[in-house]
Amino acid sequence: MTRRLRRLRLASLLLFCLAFGSLPALRAQSGDHPSRKVLQSQKPDYPAILKLLSIGGIVRLNARVLANGTVANVQVLGGNPILAESAVKAVMTWKYAPAPSSTSEIVSFNFNGHSMQIIP
Repeated sequence: MTRRLRRLRLASLLLFCLAFGSLPALRAQSGDHPSRKVLQSQKPDYPAILKLLSIGGIVRLNARVLANGTVANVQVLGGNPILAESAVKAVMTWKYAPAPSSTSEIVSFNFNGHSMQIIP
């Protein structure tokens, strides 16, 4: 087998694995239910030293929201631990619209080195 053919097969295999490996993550973001409306929110603090050093990133959280709309607990799914701690503190104060039962809501924040945005 020629060197070029081996490289082509390896590249194809890598592309195939990357494409199908990302499907569960895409499904997890869309969820089985529409997101509940956030009635009251507070932006997380962006720690000054991280902002000054332009340290940022995306923080993903899974918030368990009770039927009455209060956040019961928050699990960190990924991101910088210091930024995640700030995001968890903020989301714990959020209030969602009431629903018939408790739900899990995925919340993502983008700390970009200068500001923070909630990712829909």
